[in-house]
Amino acid sequence: MRIATWNVNSVGARLPRLNEWLELAEPDVLCLQETKIAGDAFPGEGAEALGYEVAANGDGRWNGVAILSRIGLQDVSNGFTGQPPYAPPADEDDPALIGKPPAVEARAIGATCGPLRVWSVYVPNGRSLDSPHYPYKLEWLAALRDALAPEVAQDRPFIVTGDFNIAPTDEDVWDPSAFVGSTHVTDAERTALSDLRALGLDDIMPRAMKHDTPYTYWDYRAGMFHKNMGMRIDLVYANKTVASAVKDAYVDRDARKGKGPSDHAPVVVDLAL
Repeated sequence: MRIATWNVNSVGARLPRLNEWLELAEPDVLCLQETKIAGDAFPGEGAEALGYEVAANGDGRWNGVAILSRIGLQDVSNGFTGQPPYAPPADEDDPALIGKPPAVEARAIGATCGPLRVWSVYVPNGRSLDSPHYPYKLEWLAALRDALAPEVAQDRPFIVTGDFNIAPTDEDVWDPSAFVGSTHVTDAERTALSDLRALGLDDIMPRAMKHDTPYTYWDYRAGMFHKNMGMRIDLVYANKTVASAVKDAYVDRDARKGKGPSDHAPVVVDLAL
């Protein structure tokens, strides 16, 4: 069984590359993040022609998640119990949110795919330490942990994966000094990840295809991909049943190359389930 996760940074912009990658990599389950499209408008025809079922949660703006599966797709959950809404403050810096009421964002979707319970998550970015998005990020992560606790406790294979917008350790960023005073590396964010793992989840560490650094994200600016100035923020957390069945895990760095790529690369995990 092959499981993968990929922040595609707009499924509309990346659709030809997505369909091509599905044919090349042949994942049994693919979790997507930052689809930037309404759930009922997800362009899944190409995936369906390859034998995938599609479940998508999106509001048509800048979030959005999906699960593509060719081994079954049942018990779909759009969001999770207790997921906090984002309440834009009076000084919100995003014009699209100014004056909007609190709303639950499309950042999580869960489904049962064959023997596996899977969650695809797109954790809030946090923006900056003085932004209201930062405490919202921590609140969101705490609610995710509480919601997933009863699922992890069940005796079945379980994975939560996606773009967590957190580098678990200093080794997961190209230069820790460049992130001092920034989000993605704070003690509070890393503690939130530790609390999630404490439910009984292992961090499945992928191997790198180059440079011996399994980064999954490189900013578009200043040739950061070619300089390998990246971060490992796309994570796969699995319970013991899945972790013990891992045969291989890698970052498909080739998918970050070429014309018009996402700024993230897929993480692929092969299991003997």
